[in-house]
Amino acid sequence: MANEKQNILKSLLPPALIILLLWLIKLGEIITQTDLHHLGIYPLKLEGLTGIITAPLVHGDIKHLSANSVPLFVLAACLLYFYREIAIKTAIIIYIITGICVWVGGRESWHIGASGVVYGLAGFLFFSGIFRRDSRLLAITMLVTFLYGGLVWGVFPDFFPEENISYESHFWGLVTGSILAFYFRREGPKKKKYLWEIEEEIDEQQRLIQEKNNSNSVLINYVEPDSEHH
Repeated sequence: MANEKQNILKSLLPPALIILLLWLIKLGEIITQTDLHHLGIYPLKLEGLTGIITAPLVHGDIKHLSANSVPLFVLAACLLYFYREIAIKTAIIIYIITGICVWVGGRESWHIGASGVVYGLAGFLFFSGIFRRDSRLLAITMLVTFLYGGLVWGVFPDFFPEENISYESHFWGLVTGSILAFYFRREGPKKKKYLWEIEEEIDEQQRLIQEKNNSNSVLINYVEPDSEHH
């Protein structure tokens, strides 16, 4: 029980600290009356290249940051709790690859915000449960669908034609997370086996051993008469 509480705490604390950092950055912007949009990604411009690292830390306004904070916290906590062994490298790859893809193929504008990371985490958690065929992880797939299924519309510009949204970040985050779900499908948490499944495996192994023994017995009975003849 103590270990479980510790695991939950370890899963909640890092996302909470990240969200706190994002709000401190926004608060600093407001207090100093500065605009950090230049820390975003500007596709195919050298000055926008550093945004691959800094863009997810900067948000346009309080509404923008609020919209990203809750899903980022929930999805990151789920990643850390259920995929502890591969969580850090998965998050880093989503963070970097999404940024690179936006820099290479985004519209000529400043792209800021953590929504690309949010979409990446959602894509990973959704498809990982499907690829692994694990009932526990499929439950997370269903949870992501229930809570954030509407995110999928954020990759289609036609649904929000007048919104200042980085659809490219959403799209590439979702694609990156989905690919990683397939790539890491054999790493991380192992599928839990129930007692009846273990018993079935034991029965199958015993059956194979018995068949092998019977086969050897038949072979010996066939060869022995031939050996006596010689």
